[in-house]
Amino acid sequence: MQITLAQLDFIIGDFEGNTSKILTAVAEAKKVGSELICFSELSICGYPPRDFLEFEDFIRRCKLALEQIATHSHDIGIVLGVPVVNPQPEGKDLYNSAVFLYEGKILHTYHKCLLPTYDVFDEYRYFEPGNEFKIVEFKGKRIAITICEDIWNIGNENPLYINCPMDVLILQNPDFVLNLSASPFAWNHSVNRLNILRTNVERYKVPFFYVNQVGAQTEILFDGGSVVMSADAKVWDEMPYFESCVRHYQLAQVTSSQGPGEQVKDKITLIRQALVCGIKGYFEKLGLKKAILGLSGGIDSALTCALAVEALGAENVRGVMMPSSFSSGHSVDDAVSLAKNLGIRYDIVPIKSVYEPYLDLLNPLFEGKPFDVTEENIQARNRGMILMALSNKWGYILLNTTNKSEMAVGYGTLYGDMCGGLSVLGDVYKMEVYALAENINKEMELIPQNTISKPPSAELRPGQKDSDSLPPYPLLDEILYEYIELRQGPGDIIANGFDEATVRRVLKLVNTNEFKRHQTAPVLRVSSKAFGMGRRMPIVGKYLS
Repeated sequence: MQITLAQLDFIIGDFEGNTSKILTAVAEAKKVGSELICFSELSICGYPPRDFLEFEDFIRRCKLALEQIATHSHDIGIVLGVPVVNPQPEGKDLYNSAVFLYEGKILHTYHKCLLPTYDVFDEYRYFEPGNEFKIVEFKGKRIAITICEDIWNIGNENPLYINCPMDVLILQNPDFVLNLSASPFAWNHSVNRLNILRTNVERYKVPFFYVNQVGAQTEILFDGGSVVMSADAKVWDEMPYFESCVRHYQLAQVTSSQGPGEQVKDKITLIRQALVCGIKGYFEKLGLKKAILGLSGGIDSALTCALAVEALGAENVRGVMMPSSFSSGHSVDDAVSLAKNLGIRYDIVPIKSVYEPYLDLLNPLFEGKPFDVTEENIQARNRGMILMALSNKWGYILLNTTNKSEMAVGYGTLYGDMCGGLSVLGDVYKMEVYALAENINKEMELIPQNTISKPPSAELRPGQKDSDSLPPYPLLDEILYEYIELRQGPGDIIANGFDEATVRRVLKLVNTNEFKRHQTAPVLRVSSKAFGMGRRMPIVGKYLS
């Protein structure tokens, strides 16, 4: 049997576009003689559709698309993901299902059993868990169909669940397993994913065909990396990351020979690809073309600009330098060098003539109070207003350049440098920013070396450096990682050798600045715990206070 896996980039709710992509892949599979083609989880409507699932019209259009695709299944079996109405009066209204189409009809339907409800997942909000586990027989082969999380409870060892679908399905002697997934990217997740697949195969001794969604859905990124694993638990093939791809496999070869093997996985390269995918997907799926951002001469804005150029093209990126009386000369020079290296349009808009009238207006109300963060924030908000004005006038989307370290501790100004339609680096720690800059400069220097090597500074007061207000970034990032990603409390972090006063100060900053993060742009998710929908914290609370 020849099997085709279609790793595609779907748009949520674009039924015509998604159906067209599916049918194009079906036609290609037919042309090369495949007998079966498999798509990713909820491929008809795109994943995650969230509250669109509550609209009857949305579900009706899913059904119409499924019926249209079924008319193309006379010479090939088609397995794809779609929400299916629960006919029972009890339980949730829908199942998250895999439907097997053949000869114009539904040959088999499998309902997802394990519904993840953690981090970015909220499936139990919408779906009823399936409770029937039956294989489907097709052209002399016995096929077990599973959906994403269903293979993540191996031997009932995952404490989140009480069922293990594969333990039931394997008793029916399948020849191979199909898994339809929409597994989001995190820089360490691709290794975990392969380990889960390998552990499944070691337990069940059958080949696995795992097809994953690819592309950006606002903040959630899907890396693809679909996998074919032979019965001896070796990776026969792993599809590219962050690319749509359709590949064809002979089942006999998968069970008897060595394939291309797995992809090389480098953390910083994967993060770079993910961020480029996120920018590109956000703009293309919203029908947007051009981005604008402030260029300070610092590394965060330089990196964001370089990634935007990689995603959108230099002709679609515009940088604005907005020096104040506190800006150093090299900051403008570094920003200009970056713009010229990247080939983008840039403008220089000094803000002194805007900033000083603000001070003249407000000084009588400040009652002689000394210069402090208030005056610093006015500068940031002057810049934010200029960028938003250009965004409105020219139809650009403003890219936010704040990194995860700064966002965590509130080292940013609401309605100033935290403005924007998309946060590119909001899930990238400062030390990862440096690593990404070096990665971009591997082949040629695009980001000026002075931008990378100089001490980071917001330049909002004379001689200012980030280290005046924050612990050194290598130390800060380690503490933040333990608190945010590892969910360690203060006592645990202190016990790991960190200074108690520093730990308590940093964690208090994280908690008291939650209100800022609730008001910032969507953050492209590249870690296992990003700010946004996957980290739901109260704004008001006394934990650690």
